[in-house]
Amino acid sequence: MDTDLAAAYARCRELHREHGRTYYLATRLLPAWKRRHVHALYGFTRYADEIVDRTESRPAAERAALLTAWSEQFLAGLRGEPTDDELLPAVLHTIAVFDLDLEDFEKFLRSMAMDITVTSYRTYDDLLDYMEGSAAVIGTMMLPILGTSDRAAAREPARQLGFAFQLTNFIRDVAEDLERGRVYLPQEHLDEHGVTAEMLRARVATPEVKALIRAETDRAREHYTAAAPGIPLLEPASQACMRTAYQLYGGILAEIEAADYDVFARRATVPNRRRAAVAVRSLLTRPGTPIELAA
Repeated sequence: MDTDLAAAYARCRELHREHGRTYYLATRLLPAWKRRHVHALYGFTRYADEIVDRTESRPAAERAALLTAWSEQFLAGLRGEPTDDELLPAVLHTIAVFDLDLEDFEKFLRSMAMDITVTSYRTYDDLLDYMEGSAAVIGTMMLPILGTSDRAAAREPARQLGFAFQLTNFIRDVAEDLERGRVYLPQEHLDEHGVTAEMLRARVATPEVKALIRAETDRAREHYTAAAPGIPLLEPASQACMRTAYQLYGGILAEIEAADYDVFARRATVPNRRRAAVAVRSLLTRPGTPIELAA
């Protein structure tokens, strides 16, 4: 591997370790040769997210221009043009090695562009349209790297796991997203529970807000249930990683439930001791064993 490519993979790994604590831990259970490719995909998605979220002091048009410029570098790289970007060589290499579907990347960049101007969603279908690009495609990007005995059967569960993970993040990060002027929980769900955006901005876990959060955690668990059949279909060497990610992200929902659905008091996290126990248990689980969220 040439020096520039190795440096690009190292940069992606650094972004993953810094920003994707839960998934980074799970990725350490993969064979070493697969890890760098997972880091590359995470680095790609994280860097795009950084352009959108870490430049919020700039006008929307300027942020959009930054994202467009970086996207054009990526597209030029796909055409074989040289790039001096610090991480794109790793992404382009991973795409080439696994012949990844470029439509997934187009959908992802579309959703990142939406984040610049869209701050709320009227219906759950509207949110799913956004999450199709921001989350479901991550599952389908990952599938060729993880490997599977039945690509067709594993595809929909992979998409559902993307939905499950992102909805978990939206529930956990309600307060953090409010600081960015965003409400990802759909307006129709707020209306069902008598919750207004102003009530969320007050950051008080009223009975109405708790009922809303409880309903969203139930909805997220439905996505985990739909994703479960895909994990036993993965290559045996990839199953411990995804079992760990599945249980740790799902564990965030359990922590929210334990906090009586108050997502404002503290950011829900799975304790380190439990994280380690989940990883060990996943390593000891026989490949092909069905999975469900721990109680």
